[in-house]
Amino acid sequence: MRILLDTCTFLWVISDAPELSSPARELFADPANEVYLSAVSTWEIVIKHALGRLPLPEPPERFIPAQRKQHGVDALPLEEEATLYLGRLPNHHNDPFDRMLICQAIIHGLAILTPDELVGQYPVRAIW
Repeated sequence: MRILLDTCTFLWVISDAPELSSPARELFADPANEVYLSAVSTWEIVIKHALGRLPLPEPPERFIPAQRKQHGVDALPLEEEATLYLGRLPNHHNDPFDRMLICQAIIHGLAILTPDELVGQYPVRAIW
């Protein structure tokens, strides 16, 4: 299975947080799955860190790549095709980061590992 991590899911995976569901933990740990972190999530983490809402043990430009590598998560760039798909999405979700993750999941045929129930209202596989 090809999986896109929601931003919070990535943060919970790398910190082994109790908020991470058992199915999410199992899917992430399965070596047969391809797991991705979007540049959109990287952007969200950098913004929240800069605003003081997300403390990190080191600057995001070192922390994120190191954590991705340590946990076997591949980077997913943001392409024009995904951004253009945004105009086709119904307005169920107001968070621009989540909306773009949904677009990327649709374009790339990825399931999204997320606790966000609103994501399931879109034509994408949301797992938690």
